[in-house]
Amino acid sequence: MARGKKAVKELTPEEKLERALVPEEEWPYEIPGNWCWTTVENVSTVVTGKTPSKEHPEYYGDEFPFFKPSDLDVGRHVSEASEYLSEQGKNMVRIIPPQSTAVCCIGSIGKCGYLEIEGTTNQQINSAIPHFNPLYVFYFMNTDYFVNQLWAKSSATTISIVNKAKMESCYFPLAPLAEQQRIVERIESIFAKLDEAKEKVQTVAGGFELRKSAILHKAFTGGLTKQWRQEHGVGMDSWKSVSLAKVCKVNPPKIDTKELPDDMEVSFFPMSALSEISGEIIDPQIRPLKEVRSGFTNFIEGDVVFAKITPCMENGKSAVIGKLVNDIGYGTTEFFVLRCGEGLYNRYLYHLVRDRRFRSRAKAVMAGAVGQQRVPKSFLEEYLLRLPSIAEQEEIVRILDEMFAREVKIKDMSETVIGEINVVKKSVLARAFRGMLDTNDPTEKNAMKLLAEKEYA
Repeated sequence: MARGKKAVKELTPEEKLERALVPEEEWPYEIPGNWCWTTVENVSTVVTGKTPSKEHPEYYGDEFPFFKPSDLDVGRHVSEASEYLSEQGKNMVRIIPPQSTAVCCIGSIGKCGYLEIEGTTNQQINSAIPHFNPLYVFYFMNTDYFVNQLWAKSSATTISIVNKAKMESCYFPLAPLAEQQRIVERIESIFAKLDEAKEKVQTVAGGFELRKSAILHKAFTGGLTKQWRQEHGVGMDSWKSVSLAKVCKVNPPKIDTKELPDDMEVSFFPMSALSEISGEIIDPQIRPLKEVRSGFTNFIEGDVVFAKITPCMENGKSAVIGKLVNDIGYGTTEFFVLRCGEGLYNRYLYHLVRDRRFRSRAKAVMAGAVGQQRVPKSFLEEYLLRLPSIAEQEEIVRILDEMFAREVKIKDMSETVIGEINVVKKSVLARAFRGMLDTNDPTEKNAMKLLAEKEYA
């Protein structure tokens, strides 16, 4: 032995086991008597990912999966990567075997994915290569308790990080081996039923846009008001084909504000104030006139504003302008202002420009540099529409508002149910790792034996 160095005492199996166990006074919660509390490092090998140098393009391509945090979104079935490495790139990383749990430990801390195939990860992910039942490890790492541990151990400068050692130190409730399998089977049985219900609800919620498009098509082709026309003794010949410019001013002349005081308050709507989901102004601002008098678009109550620039136009950013502070409003120059004439109801026009078909046609004629493409004014002015009488337009809007209110209610209820299903899943996981799924057999040997026999301590 070299002079000055002390001999390191070799721990006995009993001492190793004692080190692997969490003292009872530190237990986070009660578990069955034949379970034990240990740490992640004793039930898995934790590996931090690595990104091969981008200065070597020969490291990339081919077929070896290189998983990133976004790839973990699928959760239980991670089998496709957003990027792949070559054989040379594969030699630069640690290979993660299938059935490992990949855990995002930078930024989106706690997002987990179960790797169904061999691969590797970038440095934002720590992977737990399991020593025991791999799905038992995966499902525990999806519990709120485990994720909260990670957040509590995270350190941050500009972004939260959990390093390998801190993840290894997280507490882990270890059940006997047979019990681990029963827990996994019970979780997957319950989750299968919940997922089936969730899929049906998502189908309802996901069909909202398709149903909306179908409703609008009927609205603008006379289908919604067929009975109304019969009751009022009019036919489809009352619908006239006109260009939008004939019944609407596109970007009318600015309101003259020269004589108004600079400090007068006016309404101001940036692009972000328009909700692409509801088609309403959700975040109105108030500014002094001197700040917005030049360099912005102005409008009055009743005008329809329509975003001309990508991607806001495609996303459906448009609204009917409501009550304004001092009756004057301003907004971004990326709005078209549409002021209806006597033959066009502004809410009818609003529904028209929100229609996916209208926006699709507008997109086809957009011009400009990539990322800065805009709908030309001529598209709006020359747009041909089949226009019924004002009375029928008002009836169409009334029906649309009622139908869309019901659709929104259905969509909101569906999303609420989906949220409740996710809460139930979290509850199932919490109960599973407390031994509360009625799967535990108290006669089975204590889980401490697993640590002692396999010498993972």
